[in-house]
Amino acid sequence: MANAEHSGATEIQARLRVARLALWLVAAVLALREVAVVLSTPRGERLTDLETWVGPDGVLHVKGSLYDSTQFTGTPFGGLVLKPLTRAAEQALGWGWTFGTLLLVVALGLVAARALPQPVGRRTSLLAAPVAISLLMLSLPVRNTLYLGQTSIIPVLLVLVACFAVRGERVSGLLVGLAAALQPTVLLFAALLWFTGRRRGALTTVAAFAAGTALAWAALPHDSYTYWVHHIAGTGLGGPADDLANQSLHGLLLRLGVSGPLEISLFLALGAAVAALGVRRAVRYARDGQLLLAVAITGCAAIAVSPTTWQHQLLWVLLAVVGRVGKRASDRYVWPVAVVVVMTLPTTMLLPHISALYPLRNNLVLLAALAAATVIPFLSRTSPYYRAPIPAQFAPAAPARFRRVPLLPFLRRVLTRPNLLLELLLLRVTYAAYQQVRLAATGGSNSAGRATAEKHGQQVLDLERLLHIDIEHWANHAVVKVDWLRNFFDFYYESFHFVVPLSVLAVLYWRRPVDYRWARASLGFATLLALVGFWLYPLAPPRLMPALGVIDTVHGVQDFSKPDYGTLTALTNQYAAMPSLHFGWSLWCGVVIAVIAPRWWMKGLGLLHPLFTVSAIVATGNHWVLDAVGGAVVVAGGFALSYLFQGPRGRMTAVVAEAEAEAADQERAPARRDTAPRP
Repeated sequence: MANAEHSGATEIQARLRVARLALWLVAAVLALREVAVVLSTPRGERLTDLETWVGPDGVLHVKGSLYDSTQFTGTPFGGLVLKPLTRAAEQALGWGWTFGTLLLVVALGLVAARALPQPVGRRTSLLAAPVAISLLMLSLPVRNTLYLGQTSIIPVLLVLVACFAVRGERVSGLLVGLAAALQPTVLLFAALLWFTGRRRGALTTVAAFAAGTALAWAALPHDSYTYWVHHIAGTGLGGPADDLANQSLHGLLLRLGVSGPLEISLFLALGAAVAALGVRRAVRYARDGQLLLAVAITGCAAIAVSPTTWQHQLLWVLLAVVGRVGKRASDRYVWPVAVVVVMTLPTTMLLPHISALYPLRNNLVLLAALAAATVIPFLSRTSPYYRAPIPAQFAPAAPARFRRVPLLPFLRRVLTRPNLLLELLLLRVTYAAYQQVRLAATGGSNSAGRATAEKHGQQVLDLERLLHIDIEHWANHAVVKVDWLRNFFDFYYESFHFVVPLSVLAVLYWRRPVDYRWARASLGFATLLALVGFWLYPLAPPRLMPALGVIDTVHGVQDFSKPDYGTLTALTNQYAAMPSLHFGWSLWCGVVIAVIAPRWWMKGLGLLHPLFTVSAIVATGNHWVLDAVGGAVVVAGGFALSYLFQGPRGRMTAVVAEAEAEAADQERAPARRDTAPRP
């Protein structure tokens, strides 16, 4: 027995070491990728802020004001510190600065990994550092800092070192004060130190900030007046304050159309409220033993109350990923995934291009910072759910038809509904990636791949003629002659492509969560296979084959003398025709409805959708018949891969209902224990 336990422990440790090595390799690859991106960018397009500061006519090199060009966004103290480094920076511009910044990022990840709330498991302690460094490398603030040649990582690192890597309140206060002299809103950490009992450190922070600012004022009086009085702590430097890159309350109010004394009053009032509430929450979590979370909350509050907070200064939000939210195990990943997605992907990928959503999309990072600072209910370490969330309930394993299928039997089916936020994020990010791949498949524009796409179109037409299924021209002209039929197919082509699949997913999510996971996985695999087809075989549809004479009934008459023709054609890759996802997604809907629907007439209605869709895509000239065949192939492949990885489709039975009721009882049990009368 003892030998078996020892062997099992040894095997676990070996797996952890392999996983750790793999994660360190991932971190190294990401770091090398960032270096390659920066150094492969032509001179004059990379490190633009740094070159503005230290170039032959740079603001740190020539005599005169730092802020004449408004390109230098740092404090006068920052300019005073950087001026002696000007010549060295010129000599090492590129390699030296980039590698130095990478070392700062690595140091930041190591300190953050050591700062996790104790106790932590062995697995977490081994994997935290490479995971933290990888996330930092992927984050938009770090990528933006590397690309521009900014110094915004230094204040964050100084604060983390002060809180977690040095001893003595005076030393900690000195480091935070220096960080505040470089980034003034970091002074908010003095309040965190004061209210957590480190008053000597708080006083040292204020004194160090005041000394650095006074020194800069004595050495650069004109610049100090310009920064602190004329530009009001940097407002207006580096770009207009209402620019989308300014993720602060001041920028939000200006973008909403508020200006003048009203805007200033609102900004001061809201900023004071956010600062007070953020510091109060940070103090509570610091006393709870979650000091890293407290630092993240304070930093998020500092983001909001700063007059200008550019993208390279938003790193505090990523640190908030350490907070734990949710009682259920299935909810535990919602907050960290949301933070990572917001901090690593452009907001244009996260929300659709709908004018009503622009205020949300344009301020998404700021809203994440505000949420972390003021409203997200992070769990206390005293909560029974902090280390032991309510476990997920799984459906009974369905026997595979073949001995070795599924190959991954550990992917069990969770009975409860997946978290809606994660599902929406997954759908949006997947669709955004789908759009990007479509566009990149022909080099970023239709003109880049026109010749290849038309060549492939002729190949498809020749094959269809060989098979006697070249009905596109006949069907198109037959439909054009009947107005009501043409209008019907145009409407069907434009309206049901997204509505029906999303409706099917919504119904399954609400009524059949086990089936939802099966159907969603099949759709995802089918779309992934289709993207491979778009990339490998760009294909011109019949309506974009000039010699074929097909009428584009949906997009209107095209001007074939131009590389990009038509309004819609200019926006997306029109050569992503093989396979047809218009038909593929409709066939997926029909199969899912036919399999799950309880009534025969429901199954029949479901199967009508792919029939109408294939008629519409051919009649409107948007696809070849063989495109629909390709769509059917990728859908079949999607269902096959879903079966391979998940096994046969799980069924909702009485066992499922009983398990859900048991999970609800487990969730209510701790609340009953907490409210029970004490003896």
